[in-house]
Amino acid sequence: MNKILSEGPFKAIHEANDGVQAVDMYREHRPDIVFLDIVMPGKTGIQALSEIRELDPSARVVMASSTGTTKNLKAAIDFGAVDFIQKPFEKEAVLALARRILEGEWD
Repeated sequence: MNKILSEGPFKAIHEANDGVQAVDMYREHRPDIVFLDIVMPGKTGIQALSEIRELDPSARVVMASSTGTTKNLKAAIDFGAVDFIQKPFEKEAVLALARRILEGEWD
């Protein structure tokens, strides 16, 4: 994901190693968009999503997973994810999604 996003028009890209660090990094950097994997060490992506949305109800978070189960999709939506992207990532799809979200077309 980092490699794909680095090819886009983004000013800064921060990468967390786990769910705990993802929340801490959100708190510190307040990025315009967040991509979270459903499965992460420390805490799940859903738990991190919930905490990020508590910190900032307007946070724009996209969930990513190779296991796109209905349960995961529902949980992501329930906790406020703006979209969900399936692995393996396709460069153009990721960049197009990020642009749409940053331009406010996900509302």
